[in-house]
Amino acid sequence: MVSVHEICKAQRAEGPATVMAIGTANPPNCFDQSTYPDYYFRVTNSEHKTELKKKFKRMCDNSMIKKRYLYLTEEILKENPTMCEYMAPSLDARQDIVVVEVPKLGKEAATKAIKEWGQPKSKITHLVFCTTSGVDMPGADYQLTKLLGLRPSVKRFMIYQQGCFAGGTVLRLAKDLAENNKGARVLVVCSEITAVTFRGPSDIHLDSLVGQALFGDGAAAVIVGSDPIPEVEKPIFELVSTGQTILPDSDGAIDGHLREFGLMLHLLKDIPGLVSKNIENSLVEAFQPFGISDWNSLFWILHPGGPAILDQVELKLGLNKEKLRATRQVLSEYGNMSTVCVLFILDEMRKKSVENGLKTTGEGLEWGVLFGLGPGLTVETVVLHSVTVA
Repeated sequence: MVSVHEICKAQRAEGPATVMAIGTANPPNCFDQSTYPDYYFRVTNSEHKTELKKKFKRMCDNSMIKKRYLYLTEEILKENPTMCEYMAPSLDARQDIVVVEVPKLGKEAATKAIKEWGQPKSKITHLVFCTTSGVDMPGADYQLTKLLGLRPSVKRFMIYQQGCFAGGTVLRLAKDLAENNKGARVLVVCSEITAVTFRGPSDIHLDSLVGQALFGDGAAAVIVGSDPIPEVEKPIFELVSTGQTILPDSDGAIDGHLREFGLMLHLLKDIPGLVSKNIENSLVEAFQPFGISDWNSLFWILHPGGPAILDQVELKLGLNKEKLRATRQVLSEYGNMSTVCVLFILDEMRKKSVENGLKTTGEGLEWGVLFGLGPGLTVETVVLHSVTVA
């Protein structure tokens, strides 16, 4: 008789979870940040709010964003005028868009990841889908399973309404699935469309205006699995360990509430200060077991919540300017895409590492850290180990 212990041991993988492929996608509509204030105040019929427009222009100018991709066009907004008001009941119109478009954009990213992976999609055993853009039942995970033609028996996980930190959450979950299910291949998809948060400007809710200046649309997908098949699967990063924590004194720092007028975001405290003050505690906890205490010896994947967060983390930890290059590049080219950002940054880093002829996927370095930051104020930490570039 085989014992339960032996059965459980046989079900587990031998090696660490690895990221085997990455795919990204954006809507076709690209908006230049320098002209966005004129566009935004025109389509929301708010051009008479001249002082507010000046404030918004300063926000856009200081955002360090060059361009963003957005699903919503002027034509769509004309068909749905309630979405352009500040608090008009409009949830039905928003849901009609995101319930369809979020899985479709996710499919674009997933198709690219599967192609890079090079294996038949029938070998995907698990699907993790994450979005803060709308809710529905059956969920976006079900819709994507149908759109991609995955096996009906694929084991699905749907993560709704977690906010920006969940780009780290999905990797934590994928790691556990891959390492505890021998032969598992986990398709992870994050997809975000700001149709659920877009609204006109308000004199009394400037933090909502900050969101209008920062957020963009995008989707990213990764394939995660342990024990890569030699000569067939090519690991990009190893997922070594994960952690999650709620920062002290951060109650109410970031809130999001789904109401008749859509998803309303509130940024109520000094978020850059809270993050920079506490982030070293997460670093120490994550890297002490490996004897690492030089934060400049790591490669960095930091959620680009905004330029002030990046500046203050850089200053507090004494990071060299090049440490957050990939993070700043993604913020500049795409804006804050919520859960999607850290996966875009992973992709940017591995591509530049190859282009620059570096020895590893982590910009030539062995160890790295990925931070997801979001409502709560929650921090997700993923310790990464880079792979030697062939």
